Amino acid sequence: MQIMSKKKQMKMNTRNTLIGLSFILPNFLGFLCFILVPVIFSFLLSFAQWDGFNEIKFAGLSNFVEIFKNRVFFPSIQHTIVYTIFTVFFSMAAALGLALLLNRKMKGINFFRSAVFFPYVASIVAVGAVWNAMFMKDAGPVNEFLRFIGVTNPPGWFASVEWALVGVIIVSVWKNMGYFMIIYLAALQNVPSTLYEAAQIDGASKWQQFWRVTFPMLTPSHFFVFMMLTINSFKVFDLIFVLTDGGPGIATKMLANFIYDQSFVSWSYGTASAASMILFLIVGSITVVQFCIEKKFNDFM
Repeated sequence: MQIMSKKKQMKMNTRNTLIGLSFILPNFLGFLCFILVPVIFSFLLSFAQWDGFNEIKFAGLSNFVEIFKNRVFFPSIQHTIVYTIFTVFFSMAAALGLALLLNRKMKGINFFRSAVFFPYVASIVAVGAVWNAMFMKDAGPVNEFLRFIGVTNPPGWFASVEWALVGVIIVSVWKNMGYFMIIYLAALQNVPSTLYEAAQIDGASKWQQFWRVTFPMLTPSHFFVFMMLTINSFKVFDLIFVLTDGGPGIATKMLANFIYDQSFVSWSYGTASAASMILFLIVGSITVVQFCIEKKFNDFM
């Protein structure tokens, strides 16, 4: 009887294991086919020369040497770093500010939350078309408003080498802030109200309550938002492609756009793969540093 019971338990465990595997198998196969295998192939291709048509030839480190000699490569890294710094900072500030503003019970609050979140799920092509129209130098609504408030010579935005990157950052912040506002909003609603009551009893002002209670309690969310924004900013491609395509000139050329040009304009898949490996190392290093900082912070707390 006991042997039969053990066999039945083993069958039940095997059945549960198979059921669990059946749930994760589609995701694992997708990861294997569309992420892991292409990443391995890209790594191997970074040491080869291939135009997509002829035979693949081993090239050693020549692709990396060619990249570092390319006049667009270092400006693209510089633009990516500048874009990342300002996009991350202003997106976090805007998302937190909106979360604080919308973290209250009032009529129609769900409508405002949905309206702020909507840009994140809007079509990139539609976003690019609308913002290109809004930032038109001569007849765009943005410059018309600037003229209305007294700015006699408003910037050219996407048509200007000096202002194109600024315009891209503004659009990126506008598109990102809604999603990360939801994350901050969820974290704010988990802050115990007793902490605010204790702070009020101690005579803390609203600013002191925010700085001494709210902000520290959001630390896990700060790390998550900062990490996701940083990674996404270093990988940005689609928004730049539809807004400026890296122009004017190379004023908004990002590392991802450089990789695209090497692949589908120059048809140099080896060089593009080498640049992809450099981007991978940059993003991977930043992610590791962020996790180390978070771990040390948690140990300190």
